[in-house]
Amino acid sequence: MTKTFMPTVKTLDELREEQIKDLQWTVSHVYNGSPFYRKRLDEAGVTPQDIGSLDDLERLPFTTANDLKEGYPFPLLSVPFDRVVRIHASSGTTGKRKILCYTQKDIDDWTHFFARCYETAQLTSEDRVQLAVGYGVWTAGVSFQAGCEAFGAMAIPAGPGNMDMQCQFLEDFQTTVMVATASMGLLLGEEIHKRGMKDKIHLKKMIFGSERSSDAMRKRIKDLLGLEDMFDIPGMTELYGPGTGLDCVYHTGIHYWADYFVLEILDPETLKPVPEGEIGEMVVTTLKKEAAPLIRYRTRDLTRLIPGECPCGSIMPRHDRILGRSDDMIIFRAVNIYPGQIDHVLSGIPGIGSEFQIILDRREDGRDYMSLKVERAQDGDSSEDDNLGKRIGGEIKNQILVSANVDIVEYGDLPRSERKSQRVFDNRE
Repeated sequence: MTKTFMPTVKTLDELREEQIKDLQWTVSHVYNGSPFYRKRLDEAGVTPQDIGSLDDLERLPFTTANDLKEGYPFPLLSVPFDRVVRIHASSGTTGKRKILCYTQKDIDDWTHFFARCYETAQLTSEDRVQLAVGYGVWTAGVSFQAGCEAFGAMAIPAGPGNMDMQCQFLEDFQTTVMVATASMGLLLGEEIHKRGMKDKIHLKKMIFGSERSSDAMRKRIKDLLGLEDMFDIPGMTELYGPGTGLDCVYHTGIHYWADYFVLEILDPETLKPVPEGEIGEMVVTTLKKEAAPLIRYRTRDLTRLIPGECPCGSIMPRHDRILGRSDDMIIFRAVNIYPGQIDHVLSGIPGIGSEFQIILDRREDGRDYMSLKVERAQDGDSSEDDNLGKRIGGEIKNQILVSANVDIVEYGDLPRSERKSQRVFDNRE
């Protein structure tokens, strides 16, 4: 019989019962094991005995990224050091990194639900998975590899970058699945196209992590590589790392592993729940994490819960792809804009490539100005640039209510990245 990594609970009622039991354990665990959490819970007037249902989540205090930084180097630690078997760090670029500790059970749980992601993407033990993600203190490489090996597929730990090696591995090892950022996926697709290698590789699926990818970008990658399917995998260091969910083959949203954490979608200003289907900030509470549990951790990621049932039949709830971050909001002429909104508008316009840049300037008149650089489609007609620019500007105005100067550039003019692509350049003071 084929091994499965799917949840043992079979109904929503069973899931909720498990969540309540695990939430009670988590609050008791941090209250008894973490001076930081005990102080926070005492200040909120909450004891472990007060947790009787999921509604009691609202009584618990929030945890933020600042709490992790202030607790450096071992924030939120809730077990003795002799139980810590590994640490990981966030990929942040400013100040001290967020460091998270893991017990052996944390690693085992993470590996288990990561293998569930591969099962959800309908991989088999015959698949060969090329892991073009970062290794080291980051959470990506080691978790993708451990989950792949636990699932039973062949892991090819290539790491990021090095296009010559990636292309050689794709051809020589006949890789069937590629794991990378969407930006690297585009870079790889263009390289395969340039080298005329499309008929020499057997790549069928890609799993994207680490950054938002537009529909236009995904379509371009799919066409360049001749893929059958593509999947989004969320994850952040604070919440184990990658692998906390995946969209299934029906692509109706990302199934998140609600047997390991509770997800709330809150208004980032009021911190009150938003109606199901509306966009808000992801707030997560872990249910089984031992070393560094999270109690109502504000991720700053924006998404929405997707109502209804998925055609795949899974009882695991779904959230949308990450739409942006609440702290990445651009205030432009008193309008609040998220880069993902512009991404969404561009994805609906034919004749353009997948890459764009948003440039914000403040001129001598004291006013703010927005410019967009947008790549023409690879086979696009340059004589249509003026019309295309006007259409893009019109759609931005209609849908986001701001004016932007649009500059259409040649396909390939904007920089590619093996990691995350920078698309916002704010030159204002």
